[in-house]
Amino acid sequence: MTRPTAAAPGGTFLKTAIALQTLTLFFQSVTAGLLLTSSHGYLLHDIGSKVMYAAAMLYVLAAFLAWRPGGGSPRPVVYATGFLLLASAQVALGVAHVPSLHVPLGVVMFALSTIALARALSPRLLPRPAVRP
Repeated sequence: MTRPTAAAPGGTFLKTAIALQTLTLFFQSVTAGLLLTSSHGYLLHDIGSKVMYAAAMLYVLAAFLAWRPGGGSPRPVVYATGFLLLASAQVALGVAHVPSLHVPLGVVMFALSTIALARALSPRLLPRPAVRP
């Protein structure tokens, strides 16, 4: 018989990586708006894109490190890798100046990262073996 117990998936490093990624995506949305109103918007958005991509790579590393030692589910690694692929597409679309795809993809990425952060921070009920008397 198993008894549920509250636990959050992943370690602190994984949660920090997802939070950093979400914050960089939010920063990118702010600097995208600055592109319309300020001459400094381009520079900030360009720097932010590099930081966002690095944060996506850090998310993959953190997911791998959270999965491999404990032998848990590889699902976070798959999510992080998929997100890195989206980030690669986002950078390519930005460099190619295709705002009709670049902007909606940025919105989707921010939404997905926010959902991943909420899932990582929320406690889950996981089965735990019952203690025999």
